[in-house]
Amino acid sequence: MFLEVGGIVDTFALLELALHEIEDGIKDSLTAARLAQIVPLSASHLQRLFRLAFEKPLAGYVRSRKLAASLEDLLRTDLRIIDIAQEYGFEHERTYIRAFKREYGITPGEARVSGDIVKILPPLRLLEKNRMGDGLFFGPEFVVIPTTHIVGRRHKVPYAESLEMAPRVAKEFWLNDRESIESRKGDDVYIGLTRTPREMSDYSHYLPSVPVVGKGGDVPDGLYADTIPAGMYIKFHYVGQHHYFDLNMDVMNDMYEAIYDYSESGKIGGVIDAAGSIHFERIDEADAGDNICKLEWFAPVPEIISER
Repeated sequence: MFLEVGGIVDTFALLELALHEIEDGIKDSLTAARLAQIVPLSASHLQRLFRLAFEKPLAGYVRSRKLAASLEDLLRTDLRIIDIAQEYGFEHERTYIRAFKREYGITPGEARVSGDIVKILPPLRLLEKNRMGDGLFFGPEFVVIPTTHIVGRRHKVPYAESLEMAPRVAKEFWLNDRESIESRKGDDVYIGLTRTPREMSDYSHYLPSVPVVGKGGDVPDGLYADTIPAGMYIKFHYVGQHHYFDLNMDVMNDMYEAIYDYSESGKIGGVIDAAGSIHFERIDEADAGDNICKLEWFAPVPEIISER
């Protein structure tokens, strides 16, 4: 299977192949190293890409799918538990039993006699809507954000220039201003906060920033402190096989188009309206590197979620 288009690795095809191989080899002793022999990535890169895209570890997902597949044999046949364990690639019966109980709260033997309904993890699927250029886009999810204090350099950004200007000033802040903020929480997390004036205008305020302890203490000259309020937020995320400095106008435009499409689908009332006066992007450098990045986008959830 050819996984490059114009010399660029197709992230969608790579993960789609990995998911297919997991289901196809569900009874094999699947490991990241073995999958990496099929998917043209190193084992460590595959594990990292999988975790960033699907927000779960590869090994844990494979184990959950093996356990789910084994349930049919467990409940519909008289096979011994040790035989089922070996059939699905578990080295020892006790390893299978421990994993089963951790996953479902009961042992395989109890599952056979209890009559309880067992909730399984279905196979992950990638859809065309997840494809975004050379990367992937996922969402929405709903999360609760704690009160977060930030300090950064504030910019007045005309709407017509926002998709070009935001990545540029974000990079400038990260390289030039971050280390001057002594109250920052570590060196890994970037937050880009957008505040839109409530009155009609043709600009917004963009704050490339880092999270800080408390309300930021002494804010360096020229920088600005702000607070992201606690509450429920809608979240989308993008994963690409490139450095986070390579996030650009094209990626941001595609991402906002996908968010607008979701908002206009009627599945949730006014996602973009909910962003209204505030929304933000988040990048954790600990998840990033020269050849992989993840960008998360958050906005407050509207008070009423449509049932349509």
